[in-house]
Amino acid sequence: MHSNCARLFVIASVALAGSQAFAEPTAPEAVKFVDGVVAASLTGEPSNADEGAKVFKDRKLGNCLACHANKAMENELFHGEVGPPLDGVADRWEEGQLRAIVANSKAVFGGETVMPGFYSLDVGKDPRKDLVGKTILSAQQVEDVVAYLKTLKE
Repeated sequence: MHSNCARLFVIASVALAGSQAFAEPTAPEAVKFVDGVVAASLTGEPSNADEGAKVFKDRKLGNCLACHANKAMENELFHGEVGPPLDGVADRWEEGQLRAIVANSKAVFGGETVMPGFYSLDVGKDPRKDLVGKTILSAQQVEDVVAYLKTLKE
């Protein structure tokens, strides 16, 4: 009888751990901005700076290079000058600030910024119908971009 209870405990523990491993990401409308900071991870999952670099330079995803110069990607084409250079950004901003900026820059800098809210459903006036209700990046992609930005130190 004792071994059956132990087995049930192990099965229940594994099931509980498994359900936590597949937690849903924070929905865009539920992201909590406090004084320009999003302290909590949007996914609760580990982030990947290498994946974040791919999103950062991908013209169909983050396309960050269209507006920001970045010496770490100097071999990539078409660095923009609309936004500030991102060299040393990890020295200027904390992780929660970077997450807030990437998730929804308008919540940090105001509605006049040209930087899009990559994890926001507030897409402005007259969006394409197929984009209504969708974010530019997934919660995991935001976390990965933040991980990449954290590598950009002076």
